[in-house]
Parts: sequence; structure tokens; C-alpha cells
Amino acid sequence: MRAFGVPTETVTDAGTATGSATGSAAGTETGTETGSETGTVPEAVREPGTGTAGDAAVGRDTAEAERQPRDAAVDRAAEAVAFLYPGHSAEDDFPRAARLLRAAGTRVRLPVLHTDIGTDAHRVDALLEMGAAARLSAGLAGPDAAGAGAVLWACTSGSFVRGWSGAREQVRALAAAAGGRPASSTSFAFVHAARAVGVSRVAVAATYPGDVAGLFGKFLGDAGFTVTGVRSAGIITAAEVGTWGPEEVLRLVRAGDRPDADAVLVPDTALHTVGCLPELERELGKPVLTAVQVTVWEGLRLLWPERRAVCPALGTLFAG
Repeated sequence: MRAFGVPTETVTDAGTATGSATGSAAGTETGTETGSETGTVPEAVREPGTGTAGDAAVGRDTAEAERQPRDAAVDRAAEAVAFLYPGHSAEDDFPRAARLLRAAGTRVRLPVLHTDIGTDAHRVDALLEMGAAARLSAGLAGPDAAGAGAVLWACTSGSFVRGWSGAREQVRALAAAAGGRPASSTSFAFVHAARAVGVSRVAVAATYPGDVAGLFGKFLGDAGFTVTGVRSAGIITAAEVGTWGPEEVLRLVRAGDRPDADAVLVPDTALHTVGCLPELERELGKPVLTAVQVTVWEGLRLLWPERRAVCPALGTLFAG
């Protein structure tokens, strides 16, 4: 297959959320996506290995096309993914991920564009407002957004709280606001990443209060996964989550694991996890997917549909 001081925790067994992890009721975007939850035109989100569209358009074969100098502006856009991030908590995990990728041979810019968090609370009403279209559109102002080849709403709870169809509409609106560039969100990144590592039974270890954590479990169930359990740490604010270190993260992930789960999913981009992914996976002996990790992976998937970034320091998901 491919840390202390956790607040009052609750456990919800969610084994009834079953289905095929290759696309069911809402998970119809398997393999050959058609611009559904990623909010893009089909060619922009074509899965790796399915071919390119550019060569035929210019009437050259691949080898000849690769020899042609590309426009400098296109080059700049092709090497950056922009992340819309609410407030300030663990945004330093994105440059940390960029450094790990660079050390492994992948050069890419991962600029963070801060959006207005509004009320910092893991409450449904606050989360719905946090992910409102106007706030995301406002975050696209500035040169970093203009130079990005893909755009991600880097927030799990601010997307899955809308349910499957609402999260899909959110991404479509983001793609439109970004001028038709590929777009996605952390919630859909979890779905695509879990499928990429080949798991179907997942456990959730969430920082959120129980009701919000349960909504993430439902979202995964709607995507076709069997959710074997949901662990809630009961934390209200992203600010508090951002103070956690590796020991607190490890404690949460260990508590959220289930023997019958193929992988453990850890939502919340306010949680610092990029620096401890190999340790988490060694401890559990199975893939661990975390919010910033899957968000970066999703951005690269949209930026380079026919290329995979390999970086073992970022866990099984980046193993190649």
C-alpha cells in the first residue's frame, strides 16, 4: 500500500457510506473528466496518458512542436498553480511543499492568494460564507493569479459543506472567474487523490467539530468510498488548528485510523502536515492523505495532465 493535546474527541462509525470508488451516484468523473467537479473544459483536465491536443491544432507532430520556442507568458503560466487560501494558518506549508518538490527535481511556483476568511469558525453558516463566489473572485486579483496555469480553492470545509453538487458549482464559478483556467478545490482533490492511490475504504481524522466532520464523511460517501469511521477533534477555529505541530498531528491521525481502512484522510488546510508525511505513513503502515498535500497534487494534476511529479518526501501520493 502504497501531535498531543487533542481536544475532546468524538467518534462516528460511518460504515454505511458505501459504493464503488471508481465513480458512482455523484462520482461520475472517472478517468475521462468532462469538466464536472474540476470546473474546466475537457482537454484541460484530461488524465495523464490520454494524449495532447496542441500538436494537431498547429499541424505539427509532437517532436517538431516540442522544438518550437514557446511564448514567455505561456511559460510563466505553465509553471505556476495559484491557491486561494482563507486567512492565515498553515499557508507556509505551500512553499514548504514547493521546496520539497524542487529538491526532487520538479520546479513549480505555488503562490498563495489570501481570501477574506470572515468569521473564523468551523460552523456551517460561517463556512458557506467563507467560500462564497464573491470572496473567491476577489482573491484572484493580483499578478500571481494572472500568471497561474491552474487555480485551487485551498479549503476543505469551505467546499464540502456545500455538498457534492454545491461544491461542483463552486468550482465551476471559480473557473469562470479565472478566465476558464482549470480549477478545483481541496474536497475534490481528496477524491481524486484517494482514487489515484487505489483505495476504496477510508477513515477520516478531522480537526473539525463532529457535525462538520460528518459532512466530509458524507461527501466521500457520495463519491463512492466506504467511510469506515470519522474521528473529530472538536476544534472550532482555523487559528487554533494552525498552532498544532507534528506530535499533535500524529496523535490525531493515529486515533482516526481504523484497521479496515485502506488509508486515512486528514482534512483542513489550516493543519501543518507537509513536514511529517513520511512519519505519518510509517506509523500507520498505509497511505495518509492530508489537505495541503492533496491540494498541491491536484494543482499539479491540472497544470500537467500528462506528467506526474515524484517526491517521496510528500508521501505515497507522490511516489510516482
